[in-house]
Amino acid sequence: MRSFCLEVSGDFACFTRPEMKVERVSYDVITPSAARAIFEAILWKPAIRWQVQRIEVLEPIKWINVRRNEVGAVISVRNVNAAMRNGKGSLGLRIEDDRQQRAGLILRDVRYRIHACFELTGNAGVGDTAVKFAEMFERRTSKGQCFNQPYLGCREFYAAFRPVDPKAEGDPPIKETRDLGWMLYDMDYSDPEDPRPLFFRAEMKNGAVDVPAFDSEEVRR
Repeated sequence: MRSFCLEVSGDFACFTRPEMKVERVSYDVITPSAARAIFEAILWKPAIRWQVQRIEVLEPIKWINVRRNEVGAVISVRNVNAAMRNGKGSLGLRIEDDRQQRAGLILRDVRYRIHACFELTGNAGVGDTAVKFAEMFERRTSKGQCFNQPYLGCREFYAAFRPVDPKAEGDPPIKETRDLGWMLYDMDYSDPEDPRPLFFRAEMKNGAVDVPAFDSEEVRR
C-alpha cells in the first residue's frame, strides 16, 4: 500500500483531551484523527478512507496558557426543523449573551511529519482506482490546494502543509521518548445514531509515534 507524507506546521495547536470537561488541555502530540482530518481537507472522497501510519515530531514540545472566549450554546435542532417546515424562523445566537471565557493549555510552534495511506471503500465506483486518487492527491498538494483550510485541533489554529517524499531524508524527529498514555484514536461512526470514541496506547519513541490500523487489536472500543 502506497504511503504519502505531509509536513504540517503551525503557531498553535490544541488536540483536546476528552477527559477534560471544561478547560481545554491538549495532548502532547497531534492525534491520529486530527492528522487524518488534514489529509481529508486536501482530498476527501466517499471512495477512499485515509489511515495515518506514523507521526514524527520535528520540533520540541512546548506549551502556552491562554484564555479564549467561546460560545456556550448551540442552535437548537428543534428550531432548525421548525424553520425548515415553516420557511422562516430565528436561528441566530447572540454571542454577548452566551460568551464564556475558558482557560486552555495548548501547544505552540508545532511541526510534524505525517505518513498516511488510503484504501478504497465499498463506495468506490468502476472508474475509481488507487492510481487515480494518488495522482489527485499529489496534484493538489503540489499546488497547495484543499477543500477546506486544514487546522491543528481547533479551527482557529491554521495548519500550513507541504508534500514530502516519504523516502527522502529530512529533518530528524526530536530525540525524546515518552509514554503518551491512552490517546483518542478516532470516532467510530459505524452506528450513526451512537458514534463511539476509539483509543490506543500511544508511545513516542525517539520523536515518532507509530499508529495502529483501524481494525487492530491495539485500538480499544
